Amino acid sequence: MTNTQVTASEVQAIFNRLAPVYDQFNQSLSFGLHRIWKLMTVKWCQPKLGDVGLDVCCGTGDLTQLLAQQVGKTGKVIGLDFSVELLAIAQQRATQNTPQLPLEWIEGDALNLPFGDQTFDCATMGYGLRNVTDITQCLKELYRVLKPSAKVAILDFHRPHQPLIRSFQQWYLNQIVVEQAKRFDLTDEYAYISPSVDRFPVGTEQVKLGYNTQFSHAVHYPIAGGLMGVLVLTK
Repeated sequence: MTNTQVTASEVQAIFNRLAPVYDQFNQSLSFGLHRIWKLMTVKWCQPKLGDVGLDVCCGTGDLTQLLAQQVGKTGKVIGLDFSVELLAIAQQRATQNTPQLPLEWIEGDALNLPFGDQTFDCATMGYGLRNVTDITQCLKELYRVLKPSAKVAILDFHRPHQPLIRSFQQWYLNQIVVEQAKRFDLTDEYAYISPSVDRFPVGTEQVKLGYNTQFSHAVHYPIAGGLMGVLVLTK
């Protein structure tokens, strides 16, 4: 796979192939810290009991379940992803581990969300914005489906400002991630990550995109030494 941007269908195929080892890979590569980052993301979208929430690009449903725990039995959370393989794992896991949570799983496109205007009280997105083919359109769709004053919190990789930390990130992606991928015979599938991080807007640029998409407030929180970040947008 080259450094040119992959198409939506190629990304969809990548995540369908990654599905069986997706959780194991994330746990290993983040040293388990991804769970903390996801808890922070859920907190920043300020869910309340009884809310209707949305988790876009939900993958195997980690963020979705965390969000559902916050809205409680009187609320509801929808997990949306375009990978049927990841959705199958998410649904199976939720059925086995947390059948009491108010969850629904939908196959769908982040650029054309299958929901009416002003449907959701809060929303999350984990490691999905970097992979969509049109970031602005994705943000417009999130704006459209959120209720007034609702927040969306978006967790993803971030390019650190400090040269030393940036060098560490590049080394980590090129050496650790690729080497781990080789163990699972998934080198090509994970080769797109480093160039996708290079293309992804930094925090200040994400904030501008949020305001350009009519969100009333936008703030980007660097976490993990700037290796990751959470963009919080308020409608």
